[in-house]
Amino acid sequence: MSFDGSVILAALPAVLSGLSVTLGIWAAATVLGIALGFAVAALRRFGPRPVGLSLRLAVEVLRGTPFLVQIFLLYFGGPFVGLSLDPVPAGLLGLSLYAAAYFSEIFRAGFAAVPRGHVEAAQCVGLSQAQIVRRILIPEMTMLVLPQCVNMAVILVKETAVLSIIAVPEATAVISALGSQQYAFVESLFLLAIIYWGLVEACGRAGRALETRLSKFRFA
Repeated sequence: MSFDGSVILAALPAVLSGLSVTLGIWAAATVLGIALGFAVAALRRFGPRPVGLSLRLAVEVLRGTPFLVQIFLLYFGGPFVGLSLDPVPAGLLGLSLYAAAYFSEIFRAGFAAVPRGHVEAAQCVGLSQAQIVRRILIPEMTMLVLPQCVNMAVILVKETAVLSIIAVPEATAVISALGSQQYAFVESLFLLAIIYWGLVEACGRAGRALETRLSKFRFA
């Protein structure tokens, strides 16, 4: 069986459409995951103990079960509890919650890694708790957790492929269907590998550039 790239070229509009869905869901889930993760980490650190314990349990459940199982439960099990979602909203919600659980742990560890002496020094000069969080904890934590956040974003890029299971028309679903219809399995798998490698490379490079820029700003 020879490699036939013309099959891919003929279906390029469909491939680009699937790629745009992948990018849209990944970007939205990453932003929502960071926002929710930060809120969870802040509530666990500064909120009431019962709230912190409840959030810790939710995070452990999400981190302790495969994303494939979570998306199955959300999409196919949701209607049993009154939550009926179309594939794209279900995929976005599932990936966002999955991301939030991991980002919350990253931020929690980042808060804990800020030297206690920096916080005490801020308290000595009369800064309020809110000012300490805004001026000390968040800037220092951001530098500490940035590499882990980039790594998590890379993981989320690859996890978008799981959404093809619930018929989300993202890159994996579209290209796999193309391979089945045209009997071009090698071509479709090769294209998928190239696409995800390119996305991961782009994300990694952007993260390293951001880290370099923030480092210069911090120590300027």
